[in-house]
Amino acid sequence: MKFSVTRQDITTLDVDAIVNAANATLLGGGGVDGAIHRAAGPKLLEYCRSLGGCEVGHAKISPGFSLRAQYVIHTVGPIWQGGDASEPTLLANCYRACLQLASQTEVKRLAFPAISTGVYGYPKALACRTAVDEVTAWSAQAPAEVIFSCFDDETESLYLSAMSDVP
Repeated sequence: MKFSVTRQDITTLDVDAIVNAANATLLGGGGVDGAIHRAAGPKLLEYCRSLGGCEVGHAKISPGFSLRAQYVIHTVGPIWQGGDASEPTLLANCYRACLQLASQTEVKRLAFPAISTGVYGYPKALACRTAVDEVTAWSAQAPAEVIFSCFDDETESLYLSAMSDVP
């Protein structure tokens, strides 16, 4: 499996699937969620209405509609409450659920945003470490390529640092 980091709009990546850091309704919102819904077009919202929402730490899949990616894997990350409300476990579960859906749908190239690090307030360094650890743990079953799509220099640097520890 190959890891890479890019500072690029996740909605423009040429991959099989992108991960949406969604809210529990799956009906769009701010940040990456809003960007994905805007880029995918109104059919994504219509489809997501049929999914019945999603619990924190779980994931659901939809077509990509107007995106370059064939699929969108929606996951709901935890809201940071100081780390004592199962946030690390819930965030790890997000990555596992996404990787499981990617594996089931034979996704070869998958792009992740930094789940829960925006308005949900998860500390970026901890979130990036969790992402890299979970993808590494799934390396035998994971897609051939996983791309971490970053919004800013800080997140890009944190992913690169976390990846440098991977044997």
